Amino acid sequence: MTPADASVHDPDAERWAIERMAMVDEQLVARGICDARVLAAMREVPRHLFVERGLRDRAYGDYALPAAEGQTISQPWIVARMLELGRLQPGSRVLEIGTGTGYQTALLARLAGHVYTIERLEGLCRGAGERLVAMGVTNVTLRQGDGTRGWQEFAPYATVLAAAAAPHAPRALLEQLEDGGVLVVPVGSLYSQRLETWRRDGSRFHTERHGDCRFVPLIGDDAWHENPHRH
Repeated sequence: MTPADASVHDPDAERWAIERMAMVDEQLVARGICDARVLAAMREVPRHLFVERGLRDRAYGDYALPAAEGQTISQPWIVARMLELGRLQPGSRVLEIGTGTGYQTALLARLAGHVYTIERLEGLCRGAGERLVAMGVTNVTLRQGDGTRGWQEFAPYATVLAAAAAPHAPRALLEQLEDGGVLVVPVGSLYSQRLETWRRDGSRFHTERHGDCRFVPLIGDDAWHENPHRH
C-alpha cells in the first residue's frame, strides 16, 4: 500500500482528495512552489492522517497545527518549500531531524531512495512509526534520539532537513553531508528565524537565506539544551 492508497476505504476519501488538490493549487503553486515532484507528492500524501483526529477538518488549511507533546505539524507551504530547497532526487539518502507526526517523512519517502529520521520525543516517535507502517511506507528508518548529532552510521547524506529551529547550523549535520549535499534548517532566535540552506563544496559550505519562518526549537547538544518555552 502506498500513502495515497491509505484512505481508499475512507468514506470521506473523495472530500480529502479535493481538499488536497485545492491545497496544492491555492497554497503552493499560487505562492511559487514549482518543483513538479514535490507538488505530486503533496497531492498524494494524505495530510489529514497525520494530524490529531479532532483537527482533521483543518488538515489542509494554510497554517501549522498543534501536535502531541507541545509540537506542531508545519504549514503545508513551508513543508513544500523545504522539500524544494532540499533538491531531492530519486534514490538519494536523506536525513530528517524532527520526525514529528511523520507527514514530512512520508513525503520524503516518495521523493528519495531512503529516509533516516530522528525524533527526540518518544511518543511522537512511536506514533509516527505506527502511521508510516500502517500506510505501507517501507523506505524509512526511524529512531529516537538527539537530532543535533545526526546519524553518522548511514552518512553521508545528499539532503538533511531539520524541522526545528536551531541557534546555528549544527556541526554534525554539516559534516554528514556528502559533497554537493544540502542542509535545510531554520536558524535564529526562539521566536524569529530564517530558513537557510548550506551546500557542501569539499571542506567549504555555501549558505543562502530564504526568508523568515517560525519553528519549534531544536533541542540537543548542539542547539537549545532544554525546551525554553516550558519556563
